[in-house]
Amino acid sequence: MAFKVLFLTHAPDAIKDKNRSAINTGMCQLFTVVVGNQAEAVEVCKDFVKQETIDSVLLCPGFTHSDVAEIAEVVGSNVAISVARGDGPSSKVSLALRGWASFTGGGGALPGIDPAACAGPTP
Repeated sequence: MAFKVLFLTHAPDAIKDKNRSAINTGMCQLFTVVVGNQAEAVEVCKDFVKQETIDSVLLCPGFTHSDVAEIAEVVGSNVAISVARGDGPSSKVSLALRGWASFTGGGGALPGIDPAACAGPTP
């Protein structure tokens, strides 16, 4: 039996029924869906629990604590919930990019952010 994981991420221009993929190795099934908002995320989770009997949900850093709690309630106690959070520097870049994308429609350079300065110490 395959371990089934649903990965969700946000994008303001997402079409949840179109912006999705599935990978099946036999032992692992990974489903990805890009949603436009929290209501769509909840709907997608309900559908995947019912139709795919998923084992785990992995959420992008854009999900707030209250979003995670709502999803956890929807999927039930038999489905693991994880949130992809980074270290301090990468979280700053991610937050800035999410904010910038929501105002520009997802494109363009990010003013004032030097990726080299956000990379942290080099080994």
